[in-house]
Amino acid sequence: MGKHISKSKKKMAIITSYFAGETYGLLGPQMAATLIETHTPYECMVIAVAREDDKTLLKGALSNYFGKERPLIGFSSLSGREDLFHFAKDLTEEGCFTILAGPQADVDFSGEVDCKDFPHRFQGLSGHFSCALQGPAEACFYLLAAMDDDWQRDVPGLFTIGADGAVIQNARQPWNESYFQTVRWDNIYRPEKSQIIPHHVSSAQVLQQIGCPYAARQRWAEIDYPAFLNNQKGLKADVLLKGCSFCDIAVDKGFQGSFGMETVLNQIQSVPAANGRKIPFELINENPLPGLLQLLYETGKRKIPLSRINLIMRADWFLKGSEILPKVLLRARDMGIRIVLTSVGFESFDNTILRNLNKGLTIETVLKAVSLMRRLKDEFPDVWGYTRSDGANHGFIHPTPWDSEATSQNIQEVIDRYDLAPDILPNHSTPLIIHHASGLADWIREVEKKEGVQFRRYGSIIGWWPESLELIPLQCA
Repeated sequence: MGKHISKSKKKMAIITSYFAGETYGLLGPQMAATLIETHTPYECMVIAVAREDDKTLLKGALSNYFGKERPLIGFSSLSGREDLFHFAKDLTEEGCFTILAGPQADVDFSGEVDCKDFPHRFQGLSGHFSCALQGPAEACFYLLAAMDDDWQRDVPGLFTIGADGAVIQNARQPWNESYFQTVRWDNIYRPEKSQIIPHHVSSAQVLQQIGCPYAARQRWAEIDYPAFLNNQKGLKADVLLKGCSFCDIAVDKGFQGSFGMETVLNQIQSVPAANGRKIPFELINENPLPGLLQLLYETGKRKIPLSRINLIMRADWFLKGSEILPKVLLRARDMGIRIVLTSVGFESFDNTILRNLNKGLTIETVLKAVSLMRRLKDEFPDVWGYTRSDGANHGFIHPTPWDSEATSQNIQEVIDRYDLAPDILPNHSTPLIIHHASGLADWIREVEKKEGVQFRRYGSIIGWWPESLELIPLQCA
């Protein structure tokens, strides 16, 4: 099958969402697999599954992999994909032990807020999986150690269903930096026909910060009704938000702080090399600039040969680093590496939509960031990257519930006036996606309550467009 497993080891697999044709690694699942193999008697591989992959053939490959053992399969970073939800349910009903893990595992297992009282809401995935695990991957150690005994005992972050059908949950454990020292990047596989074959990774990730500092800010916000319900009446709903209103990660992790330099350097050391240098990696840190110069000096001191560091940032934090950036780029030039700003969460070029997304930004800030990005490109053309041709994909959310002739005109005027199409705009915008546990989900529920309507649910995603609205009284159980 392309995967050699020692007969002395038990077997486990982690299934995760993937886009066909991509060659990036997946830090969360691969870190979990690394920890499982290091600290438990299980060997574990990650299987990256695209939407179009034949699940019947995948099921056969899993059967060959596990042989006579009861399949033990984790699911992580599923991106709301209903095909993987259904696949997990099939495996569970056939006797596999399945674990829902990764971001939003707790709320996806339990279901939407008050879902038992409102049948149209997302009812959760407790019938699809044997259990769920929320929090750091090392919670798996307790679960796997108890598999042959009472597997529900004292497992941190465990979610199960009790005899009365209610969800039973254990408190999650805190993040432990000592478990984030190294990652195996050669343990990811892809299904191909009836086999599972190794998948080549050409870009990796290094975790420096857990969550987002902006998600630590909690505030009440007035969010406009969807435009098709508002009828220019100025109707709004009050929502308590953490971070950007559409961000479910803000609810899931909030902000858990940053790792020390030693931990980050150890992770970089474990990144694979190609042509004598480490392959490009994304530095997971929403505000990396204050410590980036030191990181470059430390990697140089240790003679770690870098090739490229990818950054993802907010526009305002990017601007705050304007004084340090030239120093960073001068150092990067001396080291022969590139710094590429692969994604800035612009999200919109209209202040009304930015306000409803709770970005904490204005168009003025966005355009200042664009100006700085371009100026740095002129000064450091071989070192600095930020354009689509550099591999960047900046955030542009469209359509949204608040689109109108006025917002569309504003956005187009900004795009034309500042010539954003060649270097800033992505190939395709991203439609607004409302996960049932995001801030905007509370907004939808508030609109439903006030107006006596209901929006359709599409798995763990809530519809917000006119076709998803049912103009009937809310049905309460």
